[in-house]
Amino acid sequence: MLTYCTNIHPGESWPEVFRTLQRLVPTVKAAVSPDAAFPLGLRLSARAIREVGDTESQMLLEWCAEHDCFVATLNGFPYGPFHGEPVKERVYLPDWRSVERVDYTNRLADRLAAWLPAGTPGSISTVPVTFGPCVEDGGLARVRANLIASLEHLDRLRQRTGKDLALALEPEPGCVLETTGDLVRFVEALRLPGELSGTLGACFDCCHHAVAFESPATALGNLREAGVRVAKVQVSSALRVDGRDAELLRPLCEPTYLHQTVIRRRRGRLDRFDDLPSALAAGAESGEEWRVHFHVPVFAARFGALGTTRDFLAQVLSLVGVANLLEVETYTWDVLPPELKTETVTDSIIRELLWTRDQLDAPHRSH
Repeated sequence: MLTYCTNIHPGESWPEVFRTLQRLVPTVKAAVSPDAAFPLGLRLSARAIREVGDTESQMLLEWCAEHDCFVATLNGFPYGPFHGEPVKERVYLPDWRSVERVDYTNRLADRLAAWLPAGTPGSISTVPVTFGPCVEDGGLARVRANLIASLEHLDRLRQRTGKDLALALEPEPGCVLETTGDLVRFVEALRLPGELSGTLGACFDCCHHAVAFESPATALGNLREAGVRVAKVQVSSALRVDGRDAELLRPLCEPTYLHQTVIRRRRGRLDRFDDLPSALAAGAESGEEWRVHFHVPVFAARFGALGTTRDFLAQVLSLVGVANLLEVETYTWDVLPPELKTETVTDSIIRELLWTRDQLDAPHRSH
């Protein structure tokens, strides 16, 4: 299944989200999926999901039936406002140390179970525990208890509705879970009851893993060998630049989102910075290559002198194929410099989806 995440569109309330779906999704579907049902990847804030009552839920189902769409996945990562104001580290809060995160996730799960078609696996992506390198003493026990509370909720929904729902932890630079190795070790440390193991999985964000300088084959192999389910692949691309050209990144310093930066030095050492300005302040011109957590349209190999990690993404797509849910995610559209916006947001979404589908089809054309 191939879709895109609606977190690219501003909107914190349910009416705003629904109006955006009504206005834009039919155009996207007509361009990329005219003859087949189109899956939706919805981003719903805590406010929005509280505003979805039974009436609103039924209205969405009826609209989906009328327009040949269905809800396949929810982005449960950003709890609060996500556009138009500084987000930075607040995007991770409340994190998995908090019962507010449990309540939010469970509300999302209730609605997804109602919207998801029978026989279609569903997923909710979520924060990689919390921002920062570690959880304080006693924190892991609280995180484990909160995760189990949500996983048990998913399991009860499965037993009652027959819907296969997974909670998908999304590793990201600067967080407790940065890499697939971190995720594998974390899942092992949780020691989940056997009946819950299948409900916890990974959201594999290609931008994040490229910034961390992971190898696509190794990263996906880590998850496969550990039996960690890849519940969703976020089709995304990061910025990359030769260290000698690092100053070209300065115009991309902006106040809304964190742009974690990893610099590969000669001999392979990786230096990590929580945001692009701090990396630039460190004067890292000696770095061999910079990679920056700044989601850019996935079809682009370059933006002028700036490179992207499109090659990493293409390798991931060749390895996962169409077996997984693929969700294009370029939420930073509003903060992209004007010269990187070569078309309307809707046209860019369509172009990203068509490029991704072309990558998936390429192996079949070569035989």
